[in-house]
Amino acid sequence: MTSFILNFWGSIGRKCLNFISLLGHFFLFFVQVISWIFRPPWYFKRILLQILDIGYFSLPVVGLTTFFSGMVLALQTYNGFTDFNNETTVARVVLTSITRELGPVLTGLMVAGRIGAKMAAEIATMKVTEQIDALGTLGTRPMQYLIAPKVIAAVICIPFLVMIGNTIGILGGYIIAIYKLNFNPNIYLYATVEYLQWIDIVQGFVKAAIFGLIISMVSCYFGYNASKGAEGVGYATTASVVISSIMILTSTYIITALFFG
Repeated sequence: MTSFILNFWGSIGRKCLNFISLLGHFFLFFVQVISWIFRPPWYFKRILLQILDIGYFSLPVVGLTTFFSGMVLALQTYNGFTDFNNETTVARVVLTSITRELGPVLTGLMVAGRIGAKMAAEIATMKVTEQIDALGTLGTRPMQYLIAPKVIAAVICIPFLVMIGNTIGILGGYIIAIYKLNFNPNIYLYATVEYLQWIDIVQGFVKAAIFGLIISMVSCYFGYNASKGAEGVGYATTASVVISSIMILTSTYIITALFFG
């Protein structure tokens, strides 16, 4: 019995120490990447390629996700608020929910699944095949050449993806409200514009920029520290998506509490 208790608490202690060690390594990695971002030379071609990959090629998945989310939100609002199922109520709920939470969070999760996994797999493959070491021997700094462009592009692109996703999500709610619920389009549009607040837009952009930093940093960290061949690549890819998603959901609460708490 005593041996079991000691093993149990020893296992918990090791996990806590491993977690603290992981946080420390990630913090050092974060500081190093940020320092390299502001040092020349800047690889603008690689940054533009990453912007194209993260921003342009993510538009379909972000657009579809937010579009149907706006449609579902309009239907649920109409069915849930039976005593207030008018144009003003539905428009306000759809607008507020999309701009404050659903737009940024869904965009962040979709990008984490698509781009985060790709970043981690790419860098992890280069790590386990010693291509990153080869870059160092050729005089190219891996963090500056591989990781900094991804971080810069993610922080730039995701706010624009959120802006487009918010617009498409609100459009989805409008289509349901007008063509299924038979609301007056003029009243619905007026209510949407009337309840639109700059604080909601600013909060969405702040969340999007932080989500971009989280996704790129976490994905690059696990990819850069991958080992054990193909198994390590798989672990890095899975861990990057899971940890990014958890951090996105955690940070969105913190940011919302700071803005509206």
